[in-house]
Amino acid sequence: MNKKIKTGAVDHLFEAILCLESKEECYSFFEDLCTVNELLSLSQRFEVATMLRDHKTYLEIAEKTGASTATISRVNRSLNYGSDGYELIFGRMTK
Repeated sequence: MNKKIKTGAVDHLFEAILCLESKEECYSFFEDLCTVNELLSLSQRFEVATMLRDHKTYLEIAEKTGASTATISRVNRSLNYGSDGYELIFGRMTK
């Protein structure tokens, strides 16, 4: 875990997110919390991660998502050398 992000404020945010019970609640909370562009960027990164996991090429990913190769590379680095957060979620989503 990155020690730079482990703060009381981040803990508080994550506690709030864990209180959400439905997709509609997520929409309401994240619409208030994030700008449209921030939320679209987050969802784009998750889509990139999903496509990388499915062994899609950078070109296929860029064409489908509009992500830059820099973004795709950053997500790929997280998948390969990160904290396994993506894998945790992918495992839970397939159950």
